[in-house]
Amino acid sequence: MVLNFNGFFVSMANVLITTIYSVESIVLAITRFSIDRVFLLSSQEFDEKQQEALKQVKDNYSKVLEIKEKKIPVYDIVKITEKCVELIDAIPNKDKIFINITPSRKTQAIGLLYAAYKRAKLIYKIIYISEEKNEIITLPVLEFLITESQQQVLENLKPEQSIMELANKVKQSKAMLYRNIKELKEKGLIEEENGLKLTDAGKIARM
Repeated sequence: MVLNFNGFFVSMANVLITTIYSVESIVLAITRFSIDRVFLLSSQEFDEKQQEALKQVKDNYSKVLEIKEKKIPVYDIVKITEKCVELIDAIPNKDKIFINITPSRKTQAIGLLYAAYKRAKLIYKIIYISEEKNEIITLPVLEFLITESQQQVLENLKPEQSIMELANKVKQSKAMLYRNIKELKEKGLIEEENGLKLTDAGKIARM
């Protein structure tokens, strides 16, 4: 229970967002962290092994926990990250969010990890469970280090846009804009190829 700004106690949930391909790490996370709600990230494409794992988790826990499934792509890192960010944003701020990147295709785990980094202040723990010893490894919750003015550049950058148009849009001086563009290039978030454009990393950082 937590105290809200009106002075009333409200229920706080431990929420697990997890990729899925096997169930062992999910069961361990549910048990170890007293999870109340589970979001299972499954592939948009049919995968028989994954479907078996989904059924097993639902059969074992749907009567005692809230189990929800969210479809994500398999290989499109930007889209995976976007859908995971949407999911994190929809969870009440009072809840503790645990991220499990153990069971899945690597691209899905990376996309979920990037989403956690993009919403670092909302994440309580990121975990990976070792196959050898079934040991829970807590990963650091990192952040995209982007200034507010750099974020404005990422959010407003459009194809075939002139520097003058971008400067007017973000209301930055040309000197500040050029400095931000230089630093964003160095961070690998934008590139100059027939004009400025976002890299995949830039698209994720913009979320």
